[in-house]
Amino acid sequence: MRWVANIAYVIAGLLYLPVAIYQVVVLGKNRRGWRHRFGFVPRFPDGCRRIWIHAVSLGETNATTRLVAALQERLPDVEIVFSTTTDTGYARAVELYGVDRVFRFPLDFSPVVAQVLRRIKPTMLVLVEQEVWHNLVRMATARGIPVTIVNGRLTVRSAKRLALFGGAVRNMFADLAWVGAQDEPIAERFMKLGVAADRVDVTSSLKWDSAEVTETVAGADELAYVLGLDRSRPVWVCGSTGPGEEAMILQAYRDILDAPSLAATPSPDAPQVFRDARAVQLVIVPRKPERFDEVARLITREGFRCIRRGEHNEHHPAQRVSSPTVFLGDTMGELRKFYALADVVFVGRSLVPMGGSDPMEVAALGKAILVGPHMENFAAPTAALVEAGAVAVVPDSAGLSEGVMRLAANAAAAKQCGAAGRETVLAHQGATARTVDKLSSLLRNAAKDTVGA
Repeated sequence: MRWVANIAYVIAGLLYLPVAIYQVVVLGKNRRGWRHRFGFVPRFPDGCRRIWIHAVSLGETNATTRLVAALQERLPDVEIVFSTTTDTGYARAVELYGVDRVFRFPLDFSPVVAQVLRRIKPTMLVLVEQEVWHNLVRMATARGIPVTIVNGRLTVRSAKRLALFGGAVRNMFADLAWVGAQDEPIAERFMKLGVAADRVDVTSSLKWDSAEVTETVAGADELAYVLGLDRSRPVWVCGSTGPGEEAMILQAYRDILDAPSLAATPSPDAPQVFRDARAVQLVIVPRKPERFDEVARLITREGFRCIRRGEHNEHHPAQRVSSPTVFLGDTMGELRKFYALADVVFVGRSLVPMGGSDPMEVAALGKAILVGPHMENFAAPTAALVEAGAVAVVPDSAGLSEGVMRLAANAAAAKQCGAAGRETVLAHQGATARTVDKLSSLLRNAAKDTVGA
C-alpha cells in the first residue's frame, strides 16, 4: 500500500510543481530546508527516549510552547525534537527550541520516511492538530512507535474529503495510538475515519493554555511611538487577514470615516468612555509576509496614506499627518504587540472562506473582538467566546463597520467584552495537563529502543 501512496504523491507532486516553482522563484517561499525534506535530517544518538513533535506552521508551533515545557518538566530524561513545514513555523521553532533540535518535515515517500526514522530514532511521534501522513503513520506504527495527535482539529469538510479515500485512510487512522480532540464533534469525526473510540479523548484546545492573560505586552508602547499612533484615539487592529479581505476592511473603514458621529456624549469629562468612532485608527496585519507589498499597494490605491511598520524605527518614527492613514504591520513577530494596542480587534481570514484565525490570544489580552462568519477552524473556541459576549460575528463589510463604530464609540462596552474574553480563556484552560498525562502514560508503555532503528 505504501507504494500506491508513493505513486499518488508523485502524480500530485508533478501537478503541484508549477505552483512550487512560483512560490520559490517569485514569492521567495520554501527555498531552504530541502535536505531535511528529502530525509537528511540531523542524526540523533541512541540511548534515550525521544519524542518527535510536528507542527505545520506558526500558529501550531506557538500552541506547543506550554506542552513542551510541561513534558520537559514531567519527563526530564526524555529528549524532545521538533519539525515544522513552513518558513515562519521553522523560524519560530528555532527561536523556541534551538536550531539543533529543529528540522523541516520530510516528504512522505517511504524511503524518505524510513531514513528519517532511522536518524531520529523516536520513541513517540506527536502530530499537532491534523498532520496525518499515510507512510509516516503506518511505518512508525509498524516499528512500535506510537503515533498520537494533540490539539486534534478536523473540520467537516476535511473529514468528508478524507473519507473519499476509503480503506487506505481508515487503516491509517486506525493506527493512531491516541487522539486528543479539541471538542466532541471533532472527536466523533476522528472515530468515523477509523480511530478506535477508546483511543480518543476530548482535551479542549492547547491554544487556551498558550494564550497568556496579561494587561501589557513588552514592546507595544515603543511600537505605538514608532508608528505615530495617537493613544488618545481608538485603535482598530485587523490581524491575520487574507486575500480579498483587506479590500472589505478598507471599505468598512471608509464607511466609518464618512459616518455621522456616534459619540454618545460631547462632554469632554468622559473622553475614555464615549468617543467619536470616526477618530478610529486602522492597523492591518496580513497573515502571509509575501502579501505585505500587495496590501500596501491596495491601501494606496484606495486613497489612503500607508505607514509601513518595516520602514520606521525608534530613530526614524513615522510623522503624524491629517490625511486618512492606514498602518500596515509588515514585520514578523509583532502581531501580539499590535493586539495589545487595540481597542477593537477583527480576527482575519473569517470574512472570506478561509477558516478563520485564532481568537483566543486576543481574548486573553482583554480586547473586544469581531469575526466574520467563516471561523470553521476555530468553531469551538469562537462559540464559547460568542456565548460569553466576548466576540461578535459580523456578516460582511457593512456589519464590520457597524461593529467597529459601536465598540470604538463606547470604551466601557469594549472593556466589558474584553473582560468576558479573559474570563472565558481562564475557564477553558487545562488541555495541556490532560494531554501530558496521556502522553506520559503512552510513553511508559512504549519500547525504549525503537524497533528497526
